[in-house]
Amino acid sequence: MLYTEKMPKTWSVLCIAAYLAGIGYMGIDTIPDDIGLWLGLCALFLLVLLPCLAVPISKFIYHRIQIDAQKLRVGREHIPLAGLDPASIEAAALDVHTAAQRHARSLATINAPLPGPRSTDQGGTPRLVGGGWGVPMGMSTVVIRTRQGGQLSIATRDRAAFLAALRQATSTKASNSANKLGRNG
Repeated sequence: MLYTEKMPKTWSVLCIAAYLAGIGYMGIDTIPDDIGLWLGLCALFLLVLLPCLAVPISKFIYHRIQIDAQKLRVGREHIPLAGLDPASIEAAALDVHTAAQRHARSLATINAPLPGPRSTDQGGTPRLVGGGWGVPMGMSTVVIRTRQGGQLSIATRDRAAFLAALRQATSTKASNSANKLGRNG
């Protein structure tokens, strides 16, 4: 694995710790006498915990990024590195905006899919890779092109590290294929 983007776990740990502390505190007085009441309250507060964990779980499923020697994996999708346009990766790396500018631009952009034919077929917004409905808050978007001309939008937490790893992986892939052509030709 050349690059793996780590998802922060602080929010999840805080929510689970608060849940465990709360049910532990309630259990001190109720467990010997009213175990049924305690189990019921545990289940009730679990209904509060699950929505708090839904967004981090969704980010883990749909926006996890891994790059290896052959492919880019974003969420549930696998994209071959040979199918990515290196020039668009270079252009995205040179697109230096501050984090505040990128977040302001993302607040003004709606990333919902349009009904009917895909919007990228008509030159519209790029397709969001990974399987999610939109880019979560706190993540920036990187737009790259495929060799066939399609646009891909990838949500990332660390734009610079992702683009550096993707640039390295595609340049390594290009130099390996050039070496193979030189040996065969």
